[in-house]
Order: sequence, then C-alpha cells, then structure tokens
Amino acid sequence: MVVIGAGQAGLSAAYHLRRTGFRNGSGFVVLDHGKRPGGAWQYRWPSLRLGKVHGIHDLPGMAFGTPDLSRPASDVVSEYFGRYERVFDLPVLRPVDVLAVRDEGERLLVESAADSWSARAVINATGTWDRPFWPHYPGQETFRGRQLHTADFQSVEEFRGKHVIVVGGGASGVQLLLEIAEVASGTTWVTRREPEWFDRDFTPDRGRESVAKVDVRVRAGLPPGSVVSVTGLALTPDVRRGIERGILDRKPMFEHITEHGVVWADGTTQRADVILWATGFRAALEHLAPLHLRGQGGGIRMDGTRVVSEPRLHLVGYGPSASTIGANRAGRSAVTEIRRLLDS
Repeated sequence: MVVIGAGQAGLSAAYHLRRTGFRNGSGFVVLDHGKRPGGAWQYRWPSLRLGKVHGIHDLPGMAFGTPDLSRPASDVVSEYFGRYERVFDLPVLRPVDVLAVRDEGERLLVESAADSWSARAVINATGTWDRPFWPHYPGQETFRGRQLHTADFQSVEEFRGKHVIVVGGGASGVQLLLEIAEVASGTTWVTRREPEWFDRDFTPDRGRESVAKVDVRVRAGLPPGSVVSVTGLALTPDVRRGIERGILDRKPMFEHITEHGVVWADGTTQRADVILWATGFRAALEHLAPLHLRGQGGGIRMDGTRVVSEPRLHLVGYGPSASTIGANRAGRSAVTEIRRLLDS
C-alpha cells in the first residue's frame, strides 16, 4: 500500500491503515514531498496566526489541543502533524516527489526520481497547494508592477505604500486584502462573481449540503469547483469591519491589464503597483496522468473516494473531502474500501 501525501488527508489514511492491520515495510508507506511535517500548512504566510484560521480539525486518535492562538498557524499545525507521525509511528518518507503512477497489471507502480514502489492499492492525498491557478487576461505580460499568487505571499510589509489589486473572491483573498489594506496606499478588490455572504453559523447540516453539491459534480466526472462556490463567505467581525470601512467593496473583473494597471469594459482605469492573484488552486494530480483518469467532463469520475475507472486508487482530500473534517472521514472510508477490495 502506498499513500501519497502527508497532510491532513494522508495522515488520516495512514492512521486507519495502521489500525486496520497494515504494517511498515511490506504493509504500507507514506510518501511526502515536503521537507518536514505539516503538509500545505508549513507554507502558509507567517502573519496567518492560529486565531485567524477557520476549521482546523483533530486528526483521528489525537486532539489538536489548545495551543497559543497568537502563534503562526504554519508552526503550530506543523508541530501537531510531526507529533502525530511520531506517536503513531507512521512510515513517512520525505522528501519524495512522486513523478508517476502506472498500471502494471496486478499492481500499481509508484515512481519517483530515485525509487519506485509496487502497490496493491494507492491512496492519493496530494491536495492542491502545488498547483496555484493563474488565470490569463489580455495585457498581463505588459504589467510593469509585481504580480504574485497567494501561494507566494510572505508579509504585508512587501506592499507598504503601494496600491494593490487583489483578484479573487475566496476566503484567503478576503483575509489577505484586510491585512494588506492596513499598510497599502490603496486597495482594489476584484472578483468574477458577486460575493455571497452568510451571517449564520456554519452548522453540520449546512456543511453536509455543501459536500453533497460537490459530490454530485465528481460523481458525474466534473471538476469539483471551488469551496466558496458552495459555502459562501463568512461574515466574521473582521469582515464586517472591512465592509464598513469600504475595503471589501467588490468590483467586477476588469477587461484587460496595462503597463500601469487595469481597465474595465466601460473604460475606467485603476493604476496599481501590485496585482495579487487570490485565484485558488487546482488538484495536484499530474502524476496520475499515465492512468488516463479524466473523462469528457474534464474531471475524474468518483464514487466516494474511489476512482470509478481504477478501483485500486482512492483520492482523499479531493472534491467533497477537501476540508479538514472531510479529509478525516475520507481517509477512513478509503481504507475500509481498500481492505474490502484486497480481502476479496
């Protein structure tokens, strides 16, 4: 058995593999391309404090606890993941970059630059962090200022005294916009769709409704879509203040980019020093290309976590399980199905 990725979903799957009776060596191995524990969390910007994070969920078998909310989330979550690996003696190898997964008849072959593993089944938990999405707009290459993606963000100090255009309607874009506005000379928020705010609690029923919408898409072989497209944006106290101060004053997408800014369809312009693309991520699945999983709808047809066209492969942390609590459930479900498949 091979698990690819040691973030929330991968560690959850590894825990359930251990509990189900798989062991190191001939049992299972977890391949992670990070240099240290933490999954995608280790790359989050330092100013993202734990108290500003929504939705960190306990890994199975070990509580997250009550750490200092003023510390960087990247440090706290990485420490938690590392402790988890040690306590449950999970066989994580790193850094390992998986280049391809191939069908070798009775087994799947997982290849890296230095080694390969023959597996009866594979759980893929590679997430999205390695595939930031950069949309293309006319004139983008002519812009003389700086362009960066949220994956490249480090500190608001980089934007002090500058006018920053933030493109994207997701939670990360909103959070970074509010931070940047405190030091920038001005900000402009641009999104493709009008933001949908919700001011009620995100209840379990609401969560299940959101998951169900994404599940319908992946069962039909369609790309899962963004989280915000099904959940909306939470009206937190910080967000309410941002709306009242005019920071979260959304403008529609511009028509093209110039050397010094952007232009809308009606001819109005906005000068800018920086364009921050808060345009999300896509699933990091290039290594699965040799299996030819994508259908006519552009996505991978799923039944739960199982890939319909390749029942030995499960995707966790993908589609409806792309959340901290969803990843835990997906890890358990994938292991249950794989155990059933191998036993039969």
